[in-house]
Order: sequence, then structure tokens, then C-alpha cells
Amino acid sequence: MKRERAKLSRHNDVAKAIDYVLKRIEAFTRFLADGRICISNNAAERELRAIALGRKSWLFAGSDRGGERAAVMLTLIHTAKLNDVDPQAWLADVRARIADHKINDLAALLPWNWCQALSVNRAA
Repeated sequence: MKRERAKLSRHNDVAKAIDYVLKRIEAFTRFLADGRICISNNAAERELRAIALGRKSWLFAGSDRGGERAAVMLTLIHTAKLNDVDPQAWLADVRARIADHKINDLAALLPWNWCQALSVNRAA
């Protein structure tokens, strides 16, 4: 890239793009060292698309407090999805169990711990 950049004028659009990448080369090549990092941001773009499509609908949350509740619910739903948990099943189970659940063991109800806790309860 540096060799090709040297052939271009500093006002060239391609040169500007190359300069951008070269200044951030560590971030652009991080996926080579860590296989968990995706080469594209398609997954993030797909997730944001749902929010963008619903933007006009969010205007009708009723109030600031209603908007905050919607944001909390979306956060819970997407957190469950990111942890490969069915959001509807998780929320229904947590809602049914939370009143009788030990206060010092709330972490067991988190989506990333929920499947394990559910397996243990079924076995018992």
C-alpha cells in the first residue's frame, strides 16, 4: 500500500483512502491475529437496520419514560439473542422466577448463565 500510495497525488481520492487505512493499520488488521473478529461489520449493520426501520415508530413511545422502557426491552432482547437464547422464553422464565429468586444469585438469571441454570433446575 505504501508503494502504491507513493505513486499518487495527495489530492487523489484513492490516496486519501490509502492514507486513512495506513493511519489505522493496526485496527484494520486486528482480525488476522484474532479469529473471533469478523472481517466485515455486516452483523452490526443488520442489527442497526431494525432500529432504523422502526425510528418513526419510536416516536410514539408515549413519553420519555416510555422510550426508556422500550430501550431497556430492546437491550434485553438483543442481549439474549447475542447469547443464543430465545428472548421470549428467557424473559417469560425470568419473570416467573424472579420474585422467589435469591437476591444474591441474580447473576443466574442473566442470559449467558440462564441455560446452565435451567439445565440444573430440570435435572433436580
